[in-house]
Amino acid sequence: MSNYRLISSDSHVYEPADLWERYIDPEFRERAPRLVHELDTDQWYADGDVKFGVVGTNQQAGLRYEDPDKITMEGRYSDAPAGGWDPHAHVADLEVDGVSGSVLYPSVGLNAFKLPASDLVSAIFRGYNTWLSEFCQYYPDKLKGIALVNVDDILSATYELRRAAELGLVGVVISMRPSGPSYAHPSYDDLWALSQDLHMPISLHVGTSRWRAESTGTLLDQLVEQTTRDAYPRNAIASMIFSGVFERFPNLRVGTAEFGLAWAPFFLERMDHLYTERATVFQVHRFAHGSLPSDVFRNNVFLSFQEDELGIQLRHHVGVENLLWGSDYPHAESTFPRSRAVLEEILVGVPSDEQAKIAGQNTAWLYGYS
Repeated sequence: MSNYRLISSDSHVYEPADLWERYIDPEFRERAPRLVHELDTDQWYADGDVKFGVVGTNQQAGLRYEDPDKITMEGRYSDAPAGGWDPHAHVADLEVDGVSGSVLYPSVGLNAFKLPASDLVSAIFRGYNTWLSEFCQYYPDKLKGIALVNVDDILSATYELRRAAELGLVGVVISMRPSGPSYAHPSYDDLWALSQDLHMPISLHVGTSRWRAESTGTLLDQLVEQTTRDAYPRNAIASMIFSGVFERFPNLRVGTAEFGLAWAPFFLERMDHLYTERATVFQVHRFAHGSLPSDVFRNNVFLSFQEDELGIQLRHHVGVENLLWGSDYPHAESTFPRSRAVLEEILVGVPSDEQAKIAGQNTAWLYGYS
């Protein structure tokens, strides 16, 4: 049995059914996310009749071990574990799982990135961030919250990032695929500068593509996106690296959540190859001191994973200090309540000092756990 400290770099709350009724700006209350009981299931809606996320898989932690055939997108809010919205129950579940702390992302709130109305998206995010800060205040040494920030308007985004820091939140999620220009564009520089100055790491979490008119949202579209989803963070990170964002903001930290690890080694090799072998073709930014794109990646990018044995085998191609384990509690694919056993199996053969970094030390350093 290992004795390293586990800190989940990617866990989730499951928002209370009345969160936005209580916390959203009054002028948006009629359009806010709401839970509707339909037949024998519950369904989230927002902005009228827009379906806004599922109930089932967001709250079925442990079912993969007990009865995986019962995992379904449909579900009832009354069946959800209280640890999703009750901080005391959440900490009790941490103890059951042998985990010391949780870095907390939304569940329902992530779906707001897909709503067309940008003003509503920002209002949903503001309400969520206020609620999350209150949730984390009960156990500030264990629960660290990640804010939602809408980058459709950079001035508003920087305001909300600063407010999130003042609320005690420790990082922000932005869209993995923005609706506007790519993250290479200088219009984002104020956001990068503030993130760096406030020591607020930026996350690209799965499921955060911003709404686009061509998106149909069919099950086939969702399946294809889930299969190829690492393409979005690769695009975002490559845009930032090749445009010199991390040279202008050398202490900026940007990471991915729930995209695994194994994609990264080839991605780094590909960037280096194009930068060196195709320099005359792609005459873009050149790094100082002979650095390569992979060097920039290792200095500034972190990767949160759940179960990725192949990625662990290839860890030195990425950098052990860049890898952060997360449980994904309370979602259906979570390692809860067997996180330590699952991680021990994944880390077989890994030196003990590297195990400790991956399991919790890297997360503690990034997000300020003592």
